[in-house]
Amino acid sequence: MARVDRRVLLWNWAIRRQGSIAAKSDAEIVALQARRTPSNALMNRIFGSVAKGVAVEERAIPGPGGDLATRVYRPREEGSGSRPLVVYFHGGGFVLGDLRLGDWICSEVAATVGAVVLSVAYRLAPSHPFPAAVDDCYAATVWAAENAPELGADGPIALMGESAGANLSAVVALLARDRGGPAIAYQALLYPPTDLTRESETAADALIIPASETRAFRRLYLGDADPSDSRVSPLLADDHRGLPPALIQVAEHDPLRDQGVRYAAALRQAGVPVRLTEYIGMPHGYLNFPGVCRGAAQAMAELCAELALALAAPQQSTIDREAVDREAVDR
Repeated sequence: MARVDRRVLLWNWAIRRQGSIAAKSDAEIVALQARRTPSNALMNRIFGSVAKGVAVEERAIPGPGGDLATRVYRPREEGSGSRPLVVYFHGGGFVLGDLRLGDWICSEVAATVGAVVLSVAYRLAPSHPFPAAVDDCYAATVWAAENAPELGADGPIALMGESAGANLSAVVALLARDRGGPAIAYQALLYPPTDLTRESETAADALIIPASETRAFRRLYLGDADPSDSRVSPLLADDHRGLPPALIQVAEHDPLRDQGVRYAAALRQAGVPVRLTEYIGMPHGYLNFPGVCRGAAQAMAELCAELALALAAPQQSTIDREAVDREAVDR
């Protein structure tokens, strides 16, 4: 395996210094959720910020458990053609994460692809365990499709998510197929967990998400739910045929890497076009930390290029890329 950049190791150390979710009570976790990620020079350096030329709007939309906070990203310049719509779900183990952490990813997609991006703050465990997040994300996608003109979009719809949000994106794609809509043209799944039955997969000393954390996230999210439910583990769905084409990105030093690889294989076996890319030397969550992970810029370029191709000309996105691309990044 490629060596890990020193900046990533330092960031991993800093994260560990913040304490373990596994050691916190439910009340402490809820209090932590109430603390929003600040926008200042240091945080913007680590997590990135809103891209130039992108307008941001805060709005509430109806959800199954009450209004959902969302953030809408639009290119400021008027385009000459239709604007596709991308619905984004953030990561955080179904327990953490907020709209601020999606600013860089969502605004770069809006600016580069010329899309309207709707970022959704779904309900979080432990106060709202499964299936609250699934219900929220599907409802938000339905609302977005029905209200696309109001959002300034009139093109095809894609789903995009990273980590837990990638799981939710895959699940929503399955639900949209099985429930007759809305029509999803593409799914971008960034380092997705796809099989939550594999409790012991993460190593105790894994970067970013050691075993203690993944066990805690899994416990808090699932509650008494069956981890083999396809709304929890999309890899275990009975049938993957008819799903939208996908980009799946995985990281070499991510303990969840194989789950993304296995999901790509399951989609391909079902005849779904897939591009699978592994980023060498990268840890889980690399696109969340563009100021730390040198592979983030390359991964973002690929993400935008694939979305632009799929959403500008959906008929061309049926090209099946059989080979796994191993992208060597500047370390």
